[in-house]
Order: sequence, then C-alpha cells, then structure tokens
Amino acid sequence: MSDPLELADRYVAVWNEPDGTARRVAVGELWAADGRHILQPPQEVLKAAADLGLTTTFEAHGHTELEHRVRLAYEEFVAPGTYSFRRRDDVTKLRDAVKFTWEMVAASGEVAGVGTEFLLLDVTGKIVADYQFIEG
Repeated sequence: MSDPLELADRYVAVWNEPDGTARRVAVGELWAADGRHILQPPQEVLKAAADLGLTTTFEAHGHTELEHRVRLAYEEFVAPGTYSFRRRDDVTKLRDAVKFTWEMVAASGEVAGVGTEFLLLDVTGKIVADYQFIEG
C-alpha cells in the first residue's frame, strides 16, 4: 500500500468495524503475518509496574493476537455506542514509516482521547511494527 492516507484510513476503520469477519479480513490485509502492535501503557499502569519493580509493555504478535486486540478495543469503546475513532489530518510517510494521529470521539462529538501511530511497513506495504502512543 503506497498511499499513506489510504493506509491511515483503513487502519482507523478496522478499530470501528462492527463485523467480526470484516475485522479479521482487514487485519490480514493491513498487518504482515508476523506483524506486531506495541502499545504504550497508560501512565497508571506504568506507575503500578514501577512500584512493583517491574516494567511493562503491551504487545500483540501475529494475526490471531492482532484480531483479538482489535476486537477487545472495539467491544470496549465502539460497540456500546460511546466512542468512535477517526484520524487527524497529519498523515506523513518517510520511506517505510507512516505516522499519524487519531482521536477517540464521544457520541457528543467531544474528543475523549488522542493517540499517535507510528507504523513500519514491509516491502509489500503491510504493517510489520505498529507503535501506539496514547497522548491523552
């Protein structure tokens, strides 16, 4: 996939997709078979881990874990009708990397959360590494 806007739109769409089969297909189309999603944990999780002398990273590897990750996010945030996700107009690509910001929007239209996505792509344009930073 050479168009970074199309990639960002398809990426955000998978998190809003209500149909499980369509989500599974989209995961397979977006991520490489060995692709991974690495999420920066929320500050409260990092603090709790540090208080225990631990570090923490949230990761999903491969299509099965990625499908599970996307499904859980959909069920928690989108399915109840509370939120949806949309991208901001800051998509940029540099060689095999795509970066953009997304918003989690409440049904009222208020922005409830913001994140930055940094995607590394393979030669076919599929995501091999998906770094997600929750901004607020």
